[in-house]
Amino acid sequence: MIQKSTTVQKREVAVIDVGSTAIRMAIAEIDSLGNWKIIDRLNKPIPLGKNVFLNSKISRELMIQSVKILAGYKEVLRGWQIDKNNVKAIATSALRDAVNSDTFIDQMAVRTGFKISIIEGIEENRLTYLAVQYALRNIKHELSRSNSVIIEVGGGSTEFMFLQRGKIKAAHSFNIGTVRIEEQIKYAPTGSDYMYRFLNDRIQAMFDVLDSELELKRIRHFIAVGGHMRLTATKIGGKEEEMYKIIEKRQFEDFVFDIQHLSVEDLVSRLQISYNDAEGLLTSLLTYLIFFERTSANQIIIPNVSIREGMLVNMTMGPDPLVKREFYSQIIASAVGIGRKYHFDENHATHVASLALKLFDNLKEEHGMIPHARLLLEVSAILHDIGSYVRFSGHHKHGQYLINNSEIFGLNRDDVKIISNVVRYHRKAMPSSAHSSYTSLPWEDRIRVLKLSAMLRVADALDRSHTRRIGNLNIEKTKDEVILKCDCQGDISLERLALSAKGAMFEEVFGLKVVLV
Repeated sequence: MIQKSTTVQKREVAVIDVGSTAIRMAIAEIDSLGNWKIIDRLNKPIPLGKNVFLNSKISRELMIQSVKILAGYKEVLRGWQIDKNNVKAIATSALRDAVNSDTFIDQMAVRTGFKISIIEGIEENRLTYLAVQYALRNIKHELSRSNSVIIEVGGGSTEFMFLQRGKIKAAHSFNIGTVRIEEQIKYAPTGSDYMYRFLNDRIQAMFDVLDSELELKRIRHFIAVGGHMRLTATKIGGKEEEMYKIIEKRQFEDFVFDIQHLSVEDLVSRLQISYNDAEGLLTSLLTYLIFFERTSANQIIIPNVSIREGMLVNMTMGPDPLVKREFYSQIIASAVGIGRKYHFDENHATHVASLALKLFDNLKEEHGMIPHARLLLEVSAILHDIGSYVRFSGHHKHGQYLINNSEIFGLNRDDVKIISNVVRYHRKAMPSSAHSSYTSLPWEDRIRVLKLSAMLRVADALDRSHTRRIGNLNIEKTKDEVILKCDCQGDISLERLALSAKGAMFEEVFGLKVVLV
């Protein structure tokens, strides 16, 4: 018998990251099995963040400089024979905040051919999470036994992820970073003591938000991501593995205190680093230290990865069902974390979610939506009643507001808008042309909201008493009806009454009457 040879195909790809302090590029070789390795790195300093945070926009001079940097990168890619279709260009907080970001992106596309995508803070969190998970995969089981925090202090923002026994509890992107901080205090008294007090005061509001979700003192593993922490890891002894390093608390404290009175010039000389690396170093490390001291961790885990590695992991994830299932579960865990923050009825929410998913899975021909819509429905069902935290009366509207002002790990802003609208319409009035939050959505998303809201209304009605009396559903379809046959425990007259009222939207959207037997 002749066996077919399995040839592993390889190709080169590149990720360009337009950040607050530099434009960086990582070139990697990836194969058809999903493996990858970095084969080249480039880093060109440019103060985009300082320009934006001072003047709200990117100057003409920096646009010209950016074009030159990207044109140089284009030549490098040509040398590697990497096609533009294998290049991902992303931008973070500096371009998110620039009022002329559209002009910048257009100029880069026209003059260099690179199409830059501005990613949201929560997407930045997702890519960072992917990179960290990849780097720490060998100690994943150990980390899942207790609570962890992943923190990255960047030039324009600070990214947070809380993991409770390996599951995402909350994710945040705060507009506080080294470039912003140093611009705020450049005319203040010099000295690290003042900076430490300033940072403590500035971060206190963040502590209040974070402690309401998972007390920092309950954190056992402190995972620090970012260029300044990777640099620090090279200057401090500790346990070093292939893709991460672990340093002790005392080692980190001693290092920070040792350099706290040094100027940027002194840091360059003392640590033998570039001026660009030295700028913001102390501000960054003091910020990490302030958070570190609030936890119960006695070590810092420093993965040797960045958002660029996160993008590479994202590009090579492929169809692996285990990877996708784990990531899906983290999104759901984040939604549950938000629900607990607002003291939701978790048993009711998860039961409604299971009923809604049953409808989704059995009505694929009728709704015709992609699998991602199933995720949006589940998150909507979990969060549909959180508005009751504000007030039960009008809780669908309060829920919409809370969701619009929340960060759900793994979901982008468009997803969140859909979810908030589904929650808005899980009860009371249907969408109308007078509702701007609905009419501002693209047509495809408005249709998705209608279909998901209709299914959520039915699922919510089936647990109107919040007692989970209706268990497993068997769904049958006729030309005119969707017949729900259920296992019932006790009196379900309240559910029947609710369905008669809330099933109207389903009938209008799908043209089918819902019947509970």
